[in-house]
Amino acid sequence: TSFFVIHSLYSNHFFGFLFGPPTSLRKYVDVIFMRADGIFGIPLMVVATYILLFIILGALLIRSSAGRFFIDLAVSLTGHRTGGPAKAAVVASAMMGTVSGSAVANVVTTGSFTIPLMKRLGYRPRFAGAVEACASSGGQITPPIMGAAAFIIAEFLHVSLLTVIVAAAIPAFLYYATIYFMVHLEAEKHGLQKIPRAQLPRFRDVLKRGWPLLLPLAVLIGLLAVGYSAMMAGFWAIITVVALSFLSRDTRMSSVDLFSALEEGVRSTVPVTIACACAGIIIGSVFVSGLGLKFTQSVIDLSGGSLLALLFLTAAASIVLGMGLTTTAVYITLAALIIPALERMNVVPLAAHLFAFYFGVVSSITPPVALAAFAAAAIAGSPPMITAFEASKVGIAKYLVPFIFIYNPSLLFVGPLWLTAFSAVTALAGVWALSTAIEGWLHGRLSALTRIAMLLSSIVLLYPPQLSFIGFSGFTVTIVGAVLVGGIYLMRVRSRAGFAAAGGRP
Repeated sequence: TSFFVIHSLYSNHFFGFLFGPPTSLRKYVDVIFMRADGIFGIPLMVVATYILLFIILGALLIRSSAGRFFIDLAVSLTGHRTGGPAKAAVVASAMMGTVSGSAVANVVTTGSFTIPLMKRLGYRPRFAGAVEACASSGGQITPPIMGAAAFIIAEFLHVSLLTVIVAAAIPAFLYYATIYFMVHLEAEKHGLQKIPRAQLPRFRDVLKRGWPLLLPLAVLIGLLAVGYSAMMAGFWAIITVVALSFLSRDTRMSSVDLFSALEEGVRSTVPVTIACACAGIIIGSVFVSGLGLKFTQSVIDLSGGSLLALLFLTAAASIVLGMGLTTTAVYITLAALIIPALERMNVVPLAAHLFAFYFGVVSSITPPVALAAFAAAAIAGSPPMITAFEASKVGIAKYLVPFIFIYNPSLLFVGPLWLTAFSAVTALAGVWALSTAIEGWLHGRLSALTRIAMLLSSIVLLYPPQLSFIGFSGFTVTIVGAVLVGGIYLMRVRSRAGFAAAGGRP
């Protein structure tokens, strides 16, 4: 923020594309404090009207035992399967992500239970911490409550919050599906045992005890779907939480719980408010100095007119900024400087904004500053940096999915629904093939050649069906990838059956 302030006032002392006419202090103060492009602009307006309500909603849900309910529900659903505790961590963290946008808070809430359980089952400490870090860091990209940036995206694009929520659904599913696949393959590779059903809570009992905690989310999504504003939907969701909490002894909140949740929600809003106010200063500074236009053109020139190069530059900038700024501040900074360059290269605006948002989030699992991974490492008792590198591998989908929806915006529900469905299915198959290639396991250890074949197949399956490839249609390329993956899978199934018949293990 200080750099942008100094640059606006003394831009005649800079060089290169940063050089420009200086701004008088009087004009600068006028823009920053009196106009919509300054402190009291879109970011701060969104905090005051939307974000405060939704942070309070999340605090109320957690105070009414939503965290315990989500963990129990996830364990009852997946605990008896191969790698059950790790899968429970994935599912529970995804559920927690629907009410909390903080990666570190999700790690502490669900990880204190799931990480020790994973370690007892036989998972390596660093892998257990990595799984929890990746699963918890997905909270900000998981609908319906996606953190402050989702509301600002909607405001910048002049679309409803529901549009952003719907667009984020498939990418979030692909991200968690990849982690789920990794967990399953890791458990099979090391022969980890399952947890007997008798030791797990019954799904029916868990749901009977905590079903009121799901209704506020249903009310929120339902009101948004029928056209209510985000403010009104959030308000009635809060009323629903408070009212339904009295239906069960386990979820009932006392007056102390209620006021504590409100206090916690307001306290949690303070850092977001500060970040958005600082982001407003950046936006105002860029506007008054004209740096935005020059920076946009400079980035395009640096990329040589290549969209892929520009995307890598944007991703790198997002990750670096994310190491020192909040996700919201990262997104707003990029919205002012780089996203216009993506839009000028004919990228769908919604895809461009979500791309910057996703890479602002990914810094929580990216070394050297990976806060979610470090928090998980503390619980797992594993080296922080090693856990962070493991998290980067487990959460690889978070690095790939944004590139995929840039070239294939149908994954964001842009375009016909049949294309969205087709792309979602092939992308799911693609991330599964990628997971097997990374883990090197599919009903037995894979040879180097088979891993390469699965890696290439995943790339082909993730290729956008709308684009042609060396004279072939994208659909043809996708079908070829599907046939290749299907063939490898059948070969592995036969190989496993042969080993089993011979009394061996693949």
